Amino acid sequence: MKMFRQIPVSVFAAILSVINLLLYNIPFFAFIADNAQMGTMARVGLMTAMVVIVLVLNFVVFYLLLQLLRYVGQVIISLLFLVSGISTYFIFVYHNLMDLAMISNVFNTRASEVAGFINPSLFIGVALLGVVPMVCVLLQKTERQSWKLFGILTGSGLGVTLVVILLNLNQVLWIGKYDTELGGLTMPWSWIVNTGLYFKQNKDKEVKEIELPAATIANDKKEAFVLIIGESGRKANWQLYGYERETNPRLSQVADLIVYDAQACATYTTAGVKSILEYKATSDLYEILPNYLYRAGVDVVWRTHNWGEPPVHIDEYENLQQLGARYGVEATYDETLFVGLKDRIEQSDKNKVLIIVHTNTSHGPDYQRQYPAQYEYFVPVCSRVEDAQKEPEHLMNAYDNTIRYTDALIADAIDTLRTITDYDCSLLYVSDHGESLGENNLFMHGVPLKMAPKEQYEIPMVLWTSSERKVKDVTTIDQHYVFHTVLNGLSIESDIYDSAHDLWQK
Repeated sequence: MKMFRQIPVSVFAAILSVINLLLYNIPFFAFIADNAQMGTMARVGLMTAMVVIVLVLNFVVFYLLLQLLRYVGQVIISLLFLVSGISTYFIFVYHNLMDLAMISNVFNTRASEVAGFINPSLFIGVALLGVVPMVCVLLQKTERQSWKLFGILTGSGLGVTLVVILLNLNQVLWIGKYDTELGGLTMPWSWIVNTGLYFKQNKDKEVKEIELPAATIANDKKEAFVLIIGESGRKANWQLYGYERETNPRLSQVADLIVYDAQACATYTTAGVKSILEYKATSDLYEILPNYLYRAGVDVVWRTHNWGEPPVHIDEYENLQQLGARYGVEATYDETLFVGLKDRIEQSDKNKVLIIVHTNTSHGPDYQRQYPAQYEYFVPVCSRVEDAQKEPEHLMNAYDNTIRYTDALIADAIDTLRTITDYDCSLLYVSDHGESLGENNLFMHGVPLKMAPKEQYEIPMVLWTSSERKVKDVTTIDQHYVFHTVLNGLSIESDIYDSAHDLWQK
């Protein structure tokens, strides 16, 4: 084909660098244009510098791959274009960053959730941004050049880049302020680097968790604690916090429910759940709550329709399908996680019982698939996040229905615990993070916490108990209150217990 006639690898590398910039780095430069709070000349200078740096560095890498590996290099670059095309599509549609948090979400997304993103626009976008460029790269014929020319061209390019960097050293503070955002938008290096970091983190997790000081059970009193970890629940849409819609019709009638203003410690599931289960804010992997109490002799149960928690080392860990099979019920929605709750507590052979329920109720983008038909109270609903820009109120309807369903799950659990007379029972609900529903053109979650809108970190947290325990009068709290509140709620004594992060009065 004439359009694919043989060309020198240096020319092809230059063409690829320009294509990479035009197809995959528009969000990167749009972010700079929107956030560079400086004069016009300074902004133009910064944009020009960034264009030069991106073009030259990608040229050098592409040139090296083509010169050294020939067609294998073309295969590698074609795959880079394909993945960058997919990434760019999601950045355009969902306004995400390809940072470490988002890469973690990608690798922790189950097949059942992938279906929620499949639609005609996805196929069109991936075809235009990924498949077509990939095929063109594979079909192009190249001619290898001398290594002397390679050295001259790449050396010159890197020299120019160094000069540009030195001329823009005055922008270091600005770049440092937005390093996460810039790094999450630079293609293809955003997803390449963060994928490497993700696997490094997973390897680090294989290291044995740090044991906490031994805990002891203080008394023989029968106490049960149900901890519900919610998914993508944002405080702004809970009636209990002043939302004008009736999203908590049942919990709003529970007179002895305690409602807290809470903040998530992260905006994505893996970090949010870790914060809920760890005894303090730390990047280290200490024993998490279920493992710690299980080792102390507590009867610990984990029921899940979700993922992303640190390794759980207990005997009774069951997912939705396993619970459905055990109880002979349909395992579609989160209500299955609560089946047999009363019997499980009353039939325990221990005096202290902890049941952790990890729900999936408000996970996007297909909010309308997260609840049974009878909970579709607000209509019409939006079937896809992509449609929300045209019909934002329909997306809000679907999300609010998930909150009504969450309301019913918590209220049903409280009603069940009220009927248990042998145990003093407590229930604590806390969401892993919040959710964006189109505010500032953001959707879902995962924006770095330092720049995240409040919708992604202001979360609901509610507490109920049948015991005579008294609670503290506290204002804003965070997820690290959970660990110590559960410890005291089950009369567990430990050297790492922190009364300042306990919701109970001592």
